[in-house]
Amino acid sequence: MGNEPIPARAHDMDRIEAFSAVRGLPIPGNIPVVVPVHRDMPPQPSVEDVAAATALALESLRSQVGGRPRVAVTAGSRGINEIATVVRAAVEWLRAAGADPFIVPAMGSHGGATAEGQLAVLADLGVYEAAVGAPVIASMDTVEVGHLADGTPVHWARVAAEADAVLLINRVKPHTDFRGPVESGLAKILAVGLGKQRGAEALHAGGVAALGESMREAAQVILRQGKVLGGLAILENAHEHTAAVEIVPASEIGGDGEMALLRRAHDLLGRLPFTELDVLAVDRLGKDKSGTGMDTNVLGRCWVPGVPEFSSPDITVVTVHGLTSASHGNASGLGLADIAPLRILDTIDLRATYLNAVTSGTGGLRRARLPILLEDDAAVVRAAVAMCGRRDRTQVRLVRIEDTLSLERMMVTPALLPEVERDPQLSVAGDPVPLVEAGVLSPWPHALVPAG
Repeated sequence: MGNEPIPARAHDMDRIEAFSAVRGLPIPGNIPVVVPVHRDMPPQPSVEDVAAATALALESLRSQVGGRPRVAVTAGSRGINEIATVVRAAVEWLRAAGADPFIVPAMGSHGGATAEGQLAVLADLGVYEAAVGAPVIASMDTVEVGHLADGTPVHWARVAAEADAVLLINRVKPHTDFRGPVESGLAKILAVGLGKQRGAEALHAGGVAALGESMREAAQVILRQGKVLGGLAILENAHEHTAAVEIVPASEIGGDGEMALLRRAHDLLGRLPFTELDVLAVDRLGKDKSGTGMDTNVLGRCWVPGVPEFSSPDITVVTVHGLTSASHGNASGLGLADIAPLRILDTIDLRATYLNAVTSGTGGLRRARLPILLEDDAAVVRAAVAMCGRRDRTQVRLVRIEDTLSLERMMVTPALLPEVERDPQLSVAGDPVPLVEAGVLSPWPHALVPAG
């Protein structure tokens, strides 16, 4: 949860010692107390049997499968709650329909832009042969299948291009970098995910502001190859549960069908219950939580040149205290935070982080930077309170969350309790506790720890 001790590795400790001057840095102020709060989210659409819903959605493709035995099924690097269930159900349906399916990683440059790294990312998400019933074939090789109107080459994964057919699977959701009729979803996994490192880099090179249209145009170039059966679109609700599994015909990928699903996804997006905060403390960031490590829609900050900033929420200081193991050292998005503990350096793979940043073009320019690094969580919190612009420290509006996907439990400072009392979705779940104990973030109260 961001406060576990991290085992030191000698080659990383040398790097950390370069920051030894910040140890013992005198930072004024006290550690605030926080109150555990539970958020009772409103009723959300939810699919009880995800495997059955997947099979039902695929029935409309049955006539297209005959005579096309080798079907590549995509799996990306995002933290989709039931991705392994959907992939396994798709594999079973395809095999029953007479196909010989296999899985292809579709994640651009993630996983350190290596086949081995992408296999490891999928394995962490539960997508591996023994779990989904089909081999995972990973390669970074691409073929050039056409060009955008401006001459940009469109790359496509060789293993997909050599298959008889391709079935796309991805979550449709708001993008963390831009707004447009098509954002994160099927066109993206087709053009960027299956573009591998070369394709993702080429599309991002035109700048994030143009990425939406570039993805749609590239998707149309790839669709003209006639390989794509369609796309299984997953929608998730604010509880991170599957809200819908629907098929989008190939002709509507990047078009009306995907656009309609994106509008529904916007309505389901989880957000903080507060619009103005002095400090947001995030236990951990990670590629399994968001493509940007922390969801920009939750933080209210985008930090991409040429892209307008969000109007809400307004958060003065963001602290982050750890990196998920599922990120494999990819700390893309760390620059969205203002302050972090020094130990986070021991978890970062700079090669993976900077490869992802360079591939993302302007999207990675600012968000792969290091924040202010201080000795421990106590120093981070003190500095955040001291730098947030609130003269009366007793009135600091601070919220702690586990990550930007987990918004049903939080800790808040007493200054926010009047708003908690007015919000029927929020309720106090325990007594006040110090935010930091013995230099690290305090454990989450038992009342807020999910069962199991």
